Amino acid sequence: MTTVPDKERLLAQVGFAVEIDKLKRVLRRNTLMDGSRRENDAEHSWYLGMLAMVLAEHAPPGTDLDRVTAMLLVHDIVEIDAGDTFVYDVTAAEVQEKAERAAADRIFGLLPADQTATLRGLWDEFEERVTPEARFAKALDRLAPMLANHYNEGGSWARHGVTVEQVMEKVEIIREGSPTLGDYATEIVELSAARGHLARGRA
Repeated sequence: MTTVPDKERLLAQVGFAVEIDKLKRVLRRNTLMDGSRRENDAEHSWYLGMLAMVLAEHAPPGTDLDRVTAMLLVHDIVEIDAGDTFVYDVTAAEVQEKAERAAADRIFGLLPADQTATLRGLWDEFEERVTPEARFAKALDRLAPMLANHYNEGGSWARHGVTVEQVMEKVEIIREGSPTLGDYATEIVELSAARGHLARGRA
């Protein structure tokens, strides 16, 4: 056995590691691109981390991509407690915000105090969307399900009767983080609408 200088600290870190394994069983509303099954939160977080690497050149100049990736890894941990909410359900989103903050207090609080502050700080930064890193991270978070729906004949958009106007509101969030990706997302929406995978007019 390796001797560690602070066994209590290690046990807290391992306890957190055990807890976040639960993210693998939180199912999201959208499916995989092939439509075979619903995506889980852990897969979503991994995918966003990959997008941060691959699409890095579309971030604003000077963006700290390591910080973006760190935010993307922690941003949905709160859904272990709060669950996933359909992004187009405005009523549920209001309740979700309070639930997620309580979850952040509990789950990040499992760590030693210094790591609690670091990871909780990343989560808060992502939610507040003030820094270029947070805005780019949020842009990727909004782009990923659009890609899934676009390549799955409308996916959750078609199932829930989501409209062009509703999706375009999310495109503006993408544009805040990356004008290039915002333009691309607009093209996706227009093409999806032309294919009949998005409705016109507010649902």
